[in-house]
Amino acid sequence: MAEGPLSDAERAEDAARLRDLETRLSRLTKTDDGPKPMASHDQAHLAWRMVIELVAGLGIGFGVGFGLDKLFGTTPFLLVIFLFLGLAAGVKTMMRTAAELQRKSGSAPGTGNPPADLADDDEDERD
Repeated sequence: MAEGPLSDAERAEDAARLRDLETRLSRLTKTDDGPKPMASHDQAHLAWRMVIELVAGLGIGFGVGFGLDKLFGTTPFLLVIFLFLGLAAGVKTMMRTAAELQRKSGSAPGTGNPPADLADDDEDERD
């Protein structure tokens, strides 16, 4: 700990050391080489999100079908229909999420290349 108040020279020296540290840190942290690949925890988060969307669709379809079967007395008929509808809804939601992620990244998933529709536009402009 410091003994007593700092003099003006000591404060100026501390300020200069702090500025030097800030410039060295900013040099080390400035690595903007374009889009960065997703970290593995981000990919796991997205995978779980898609699985949950699929299971939620199945669960809602099962619940609605089971409830309507109990209400109308049609044992497995509506359950099967709504189970398939829930599966279709879950897959549609997963595909929408994948398209959203593709739009955000600006490239085809996992390739680093532009999507096919953008690549075709580039070829048309060259002609």
